[in-house]
Amino acid sequence: MLHFTRIIKAALAAITAAMLLAPAVSNAEAVLRVSAIPDESPTELQRKFKPLGEYLEKKLGMKVEFTPVTDYAASVEGLVNNKLDMVWFGGFTFVQAKVRSHDQVIPLVQRAEDEKFRSVFITTKSDINSLADLKGKTFSFGSESSTSGHLMPRYYLLGAKINPDLDMKRISFSGAHDATIAAVAGGKVDAGALNISVWEKMLAQGKVDTKLVRVFYTTPGYFDYNWTVRADMNAALRKKLADAFLALDINNPQDKEILDLQRASRFIPTKAENYRSIEEAAHSAGLLK
Repeated sequence: MLHFTRIIKAALAAITAAMLLAPAVSNAEAVLRVSAIPDESPTELQRKFKPLGEYLEKKLGMKVEFTPVTDYAASVEGLVNNKLDMVWFGGFTFVQAKVRSHDQVIPLVQRAEDEKFRSVFITTKSDINSLADLKGKTFSFGSESSTSGHLMPRYYLLGAKINPDLDMKRISFSGAHDATIAAVAGGKVDAGALNISVWEKMLAQGKVDTKLVRVFYTTPGYFDYNWTVRADMNAALRKKLADAFLALDINNPQDKEILDLQRASRFIPTKAENYRSIEEAAHSAGLLK
């Protein structure tokens, strides 16, 4: 009997300990792990995300942590391998994550501007005025996995009968849009391609000498960036997240600060079907097997 009483007491103690520990474990796990493709410097990405992260914490009632990643591939692997819960992807990185995860990722929202996103081709050279003029020239893309810094510029170059690998003197990858501007402005390459949003931001900040660097070609519009989550995210949390983004109102001063940093007028719902043309472009450009 004494032995049985000891067993009961031990079981009750274990249950009590588990109950006491449960809130701490729950709180420790209540973290939304967020990242973004490194299409700008890590410090700039952190600066842009801070007010948005604070806003999401209030809306979700949970901690939101932003972790920079080293390259585009790491953002895909982080989401696919359950190390991240939500990632700011370009259209191509979303497609890569979709293929890599066997359709186990969901694009949640995009900026209104991402319905018809564009890339710009820039140069300092007076003899470059069209895509055809890039034959025999040196050229910089952004990251190899960038939609607006590589995939779509390559797609439109191929459409203009310019194969970058065969027709240009040398191609390079700067790694980020702002780095492409620096490479062109600094004379490291004759021309380059980048995301129109970063180009316009750099112009507005006076960080581009327009007497030196100019746009000579702008692509047609295409779907690009979105916030993507894993398909196994709790449905209620996914809805709260989407609702938080959709509730941002540019007429509210606090929301406007967030939207301005995201270079958005507002967020709108999106879906995987929107990125079918990006997937087709990636296949035709030989960038997706």
